[in-house]
Amino acid sequence: MEKGKVGKYLLNLIGIALGVFLLAIGLTFFLEPNTIAPGGVTGFAIVFKKVTGIPVYITNLAINIPLFIIGIMVLGKNFGWKTLYATALLSLFLKIIPAQAVTQDLLLSSIFGGLVAGIGLGIVFKFGGTTGGTDLAGAILNRFFPTLSLSTFMMMIDVVVVAFAGIVDKKVETSLYSVISMYITVKVIDMILEGIGYLKGFIIITSKPEEISQRIMEDLDRGVTLFKGKGMYTKEEKDVLLCVVNRYQFTKAKDIVYNIDKDAFIMVTEMSEVLGEGFEEIKK
Repeated sequence: MEKGKVGKYLLNLIGIALGVFLLAIGLTFFLEPNTIAPGGVTGFAIVFKKVTGIPVYITNLAINIPLFIIGIMVLGKNFGWKTLYATALLSLFLKIIPAQAVTQDLLLSSIFGGLVAGIGLGIVFKFGGTTGGTDLAGAILNRFFPTLSLSTFMMMIDVVVVAFAGIVDKKVETSLYSVISMYITVKVIDMILEGIGYLKGFIIITSKPEEISQRIMEDLDRGVTLFKGKGMYTKEEKDVLLCVVNRYQFTKAKDIVYNIDKDAFIMVTEMSEVLGEGFEEIKK
């Protein structure tokens, strides 16, 4: 194996381990002690412990190992060694880290449990791993029922787990707090994988493309691309400019356009990722 590949391999292992550790912290310090179940296999394991007293790490392994075996049979043996690594590591951390509530406040527990767990899962996904559970079960079910998407299966499983938490704890509040935690977890994962909206994409329809492009390139040091469009109502030819700026240049970019062409039509959108020349500079 080449030296570069070995380095990347080790980096992936370390990154997944860090993410799994943070996930375990979120579970043991915030969610498990308060029976907050943010969906997934670990959420089910938390509720199952409430009923049976069986530790979360045992239930996690008992469900994920068969899922992994079925996954090999259905999805192929190359579908993810990182899944097995992350799953085993999660159970190890859940075993050695004692569950103790940092706070008894259920709202704070659901918020910070979802936040820490989301950061952990986001890091795991960033390094190409998964922790098995819902996404693996969804992938398997999707293979047998292709008319329903993977995300649909994952949502269905999570809803069942959240409802189960409220039934077992005999409190509808438990399910509601679990939904809060699950929502925060998903949003934090998206933020880590897609960024936090540093980049803004401008689509500008204007009659003065030359002047606007020149000012943006000179004042903001950003590239501009010109497209030719056609208004379908008026049937007139239109010039369309496309450029990407960082959030600190957002207001200045709008001012440049409207100072030159008050009749310009502007569309602004969040850009989760931009690849190509100048990207590193833009991302800063």
